[in-house]
Amino acid sequence: MSRPARRGRRLTAALAGTAIALTGALGAVASSASAAPSSSGDSAINGFRNVGYFTQWGVYGRDFQVKDLVTSGAAETLTHINYSFGNIHHQSLECFIANKAQGTGPNGSDGAGDAWADFGMGYTAANSVAGVADTWDQPLAGSFNQLKQLKEIHPDLKVMISLGGWTWSKNFSRAAATPESRQKFVSSCIDLYLKGNLPTIDGRGGPGAAAGVFDGIDVDWEWPGTNSGLEGNHVDEENDAENFRLLLEEFRSQLDDYGTQTGKDYLLSAFLPANPEDIAAGGWNDPRIFDSLDFGNVQGYDLHGAWDPALTGHQLNLFDDPADPRPAHRQFSVDKAVGEYVSAGIDPAQLGLGMAMYGRGWQGVTSAQPWGTASGAAPGTWEAGNEDYDVLRSLGTGYYDAEVGAAWRYDGNQWWTLDTPETVAQKAAYIRDEGLGGAMWWELSGDEDAHLLDAVAAGLFSGPAGPVEPGTPPDPDPTPDPDPTPDPDPTPDPDPTPDPDPTDPGCASAAWAGASVYTGGDVVSWDGREWRAKWWTQGEEPGTTGEWGVWAELGAC
Repeated sequence: MSRPARRGRRLTAALAGTAIALTGALGAVASSASAAPSSSGDSAINGFRNVGYFTQWGVYGRDFQVKDLVTSGAAETLTHINYSFGNIHHQSLECFIANKAQGTGPNGSDGAGDAWADFGMGYTAANSVAGVADTWDQPLAGSFNQLKQLKEIHPDLKVMISLGGWTWSKNFSRAAATPESRQKFVSSCIDLYLKGNLPTIDGRGGPGAAAGVFDGIDVDWEWPGTNSGLEGNHVDEENDAENFRLLLEEFRSQLDDYGTQTGKDYLLSAFLPANPEDIAAGGWNDPRIFDSLDFGNVQGYDLHGAWDPALTGHQLNLFDDPADPRPAHRQFSVDKAVGEYVSAGIDPAQLGLGMAMYGRGWQGVTSAQPWGTASGAAPGTWEAGNEDYDVLRSLGTGYYDAEVGAAWRYDGNQWWTLDTPETVAQKAAYIRDEGLGGAMWWELSGDEDAHLLDAVAAGLFSGPAGPVEPGTPPDPDPTPDPDPTPDPDPTPDPDPTPDPDPTDPGCASAAWAGASVYTGGDVVSWDGREWRAKWWTQGEEPGTTGEWGVWAELGAC
């Protein structure tokens, strides 16, 4: 593939139209995309990708579920959803899923997982994409099943499993260290997520239960070859870069081999760092890794934050800010990060520009201008110094600097740096000008009404088409899977106990008793209905602890 040379910085005259409204043109594009037959491989709307991260934990306190993407219209503007995250086991160095809460300290990620959110949680008809309540005995529930339902109504939407992330990148280096460990690791990820062979946990899961949910794998190794990642991550500064390249080769090889069995092209993407030092340390700007990747998304945010508690400033500026007082090697911008990749010979069409649906902020700030003094991190709903766009978009007074490509809000005390419709429109123009492949978002729960998604769609989904070619329809007669293990019945009953006689008004399970101890998976009857315990409990009456309590309702007896 020929690699086009990088074009110089230029702002488009179209910035005067940053307030473009999404009218019938976008609706027609989105409806057309949704109605098209399902394709294999990549996806695009008007030649651009629009990738959004959906977090595993968002279904809890944030109460953000897959159906919210339908209600807001966000699903119509997305081409890929990255489900975050999958973990790597500290002993086997394989992909795995478990029910174990994240701990603290360097070993906090060991064995951590949330199978309940992934495929255990039952959905009601009201909060289900399909409008149908989950049954107690179906093998696949949770967000995995909701994403599968979403793909049924948006067949060109691709769902990727993202591996690692900031918290779960600890064991990447060890998993990538040898040919044997790479082969074993990649095989386990394909088996778990693409073949859908889930562990059986609390009556859910089993062989093939998640088949068809995921269309590829997104590698979020933060960060090979450097100690810039989370404390406690395994790092091999000398060998990580080459082992990372070889790991991606192994993914590409095994994904292609599996695709010959299924007749489908499976995608491979990666989350790309912005710091030039991290890029060099991990070999991210080696064009050879893009022979394995379909695309990568450049981190266009977290360029600054309240980890520097006394200095406000931009976290997602498009261009360098001449007023930035930090040392030159600590001055970051989206354009500088993109330049690290394109100047190395990487095709811009394989790059997505990452944007944020949250802001980073400080308090005790006395100046509305960036790079002022602060007393520390501003309060946030989930984390100090971090807040959702939905909360920040009307706080105080908004400011926008088109020369820097940055926006912020200030209320006389708190100062927040965030993406806004103005910066998103400017970045959409930049994506076009630089020949990039599209946009990426961290993460979808921060913009529940899809204001920012609407802004990028207005800039990309009408007018001249972008460089991304969507996939082709899958082979209707793929080569059969040589695996001698037959595929399971897609609707097996995991409970061998026969259903009770429907004419019997009683319940088959034992009645709940307040003095008894129950553990995850135990089924009881109470008030004419059956209930399954999610975890250890004693004395908690079924039906009194709400949808997120210990008892999952299975239905009437």
